Amino acid sequence: MERPLNIASHPGIVQRVRRGFVEVQIESVSACATCSAHAHCGFAESKNKTVEVPSADWQSYHEGDLVTVHIDQSRGMLAVWFAYLLPALLLLGVIVGFSVAGFPEGVVALSALLALALYVGLLFLLRHSIEGRFTLTVSHNEEAPSTPTPNS
Repeated sequence: MERPLNIASHPGIVQRVRRGFVEVQIESVSACATCSAHAHCGFAESKNKTVEVPSADWQSYHEGDLVTVHIDQSRGMLAVWFAYLLPALLLLGVIVGFSVAGFPEGVVALSALLALALYVGLLFLLRHSIEGRFTLTVSHNEEAPSTPTPNS
């Protein structure tokens, strides 16, 4: 018996459709954006991000369609590891290691930056094999009309 996937999803709006792909704009909202004081606080963050989702039925989507983008949450956690946790552990390891070894602060700082640059370079070189691990899917929203009405 297969374990059901734990799916994370984000609502979005189709920005562009091209052969085999649907480009969707999703709004990434920070946790404090739901706070009642977020409009008066400088910490609230909301950004629009565009993702390109491969789709076999790309012809059924049109600009302005309301859709939902899905990803398996375990894959999302893997992305968090690559984007945040591994670089943080790398920086911490280099800083602590070089400091304990007695190097001057300037050398420690430059070594940490070099290690981070090498990490980003390695990610860039491996991007095609890493991309294959993160599969996004898109689906039409059922509760909303798929195309805007002229009077709205």
